[in-house]
Amino acid sequence: MTIQEQIQQFLASPTIGVVGASTDRKKFGNKVLRCYLQHGRNAIPVNPNEMEIEGIPCVATINDLPSDALSISMITPPAITAKLVPLAIEKGIRNIWMQPGVEHPEAVALCRERGVNIIADGSCVLVVMGYHDH
Repeated sequence: MTIQEQIQQFLASPTIGVVGASTDRKKFGNKVLRCYLQHGRNAIPVNPNEMEIEGIPCVATINDLPSDALSISMITPPAITAKLVPLAIEKGIRNIWMQPGVEHPEAVALCRERGVNIIADGSCVLVVMGYHDH
């Protein structure tokens, strides 16, 4: 698959989990969530420490995402990415987009091994979809 096809497959998910979503509007974990919302996507923030972000109720873990969440965006430190990817695969997540700086080599390898559509080539959701800070 080309990167464009991978992105199309990722965005075809009815619901997208935003792992590492943040209440801080300056952080990428908030901007990525807002980007999906700006484009009319059903996005759910995943953050164990928050009740809601941008008016959307949070779930605490990837496991708490609804079954139609086939894609997750990850905005987490690489060590956390490495811990969460096996859990995401176990849950049945089919598409994982690691924002630049989030990638962990073992996590990327595991995705490829298990046939998960992994976007970890430096592509940024904000650039690909077009994000406007307002």
